[in-house]
Amino acid sequence: MDTQELDRALAASLEDGRLSRAERQALSEILAQTPLDGARLAQLRARAFALAKARVGDPRALEALEWVEDLVRLLARSEPAASGARSRACFSPGDACLRTILSELERTEKSADICVFTITDDRIAHALLALHQRGVALRVITDNDKQYDGGSDIDRLRRAGIALKVDETEHHMHHKFAVLDGATLLNGSYNWTRSAAAFNEENLVVSTDPALVHAFARHFAGMWAALPGH
Repeated sequence: MDTQELDRALAASLEDGRLSRAERQALSEILAQTPLDGARLAQLRARAFALAKARVGDPRALEALEWVEDLVRLLARSEPAASGARSRACFSPGDACLRTILSELERTEKSADICVFTITDDRIAHALLALHQRGVALRVITDNDKQYDGGSDIDRLRRAGIALKVDETEHHMHHKFAVLDGATLLNGSYNWTRSAAAFNEENLVVSTDPALVHAFARHFAGMWAALPGH
């Protein structure tokens, strides 16, 4: 749903002068389906105040509402710091990236879209198999040149019944990202291999920033639809 439809929903919810439980639930569902970055959220707050101001007749009530608006705007200045707190980075060599991937996979409840150049770390493969076994909707995209490398776990995942597609172009599918439960993004240079943990200088970023998660989820969906296979 786009922000214009959301604006109309806001206006409709104001008709009776209160935000009922049903309206709160409906707006929550709309917000969950609408990609909103910091700028759009600020615009949405401003629109909500504009709608409320248009309904106010008492000058003192209008002053009070403008005071609330100024205060909300002031508090919103802390949002970048709060958003940053929902992202973290880890590095290799060492087990920090591996532990983070395993931890995030273990927490996944509904869906996992994995788009990685190669998977040769059995510890990660075991975690993906565990996800599949407990009913998580799991999809994997990988590169054709790496799927039959020594130690590759791709065929093992395919044989387990995991939905898997392979990029067959002459160029590499070089991504290393995952979108978990549509809410958490794992992304970075870190290959899902033992050598990445043991020897390589790599990075992994975990973020719950809705704009980033939505962008990667949308890119995964486009790649999945374009690739032949499962």
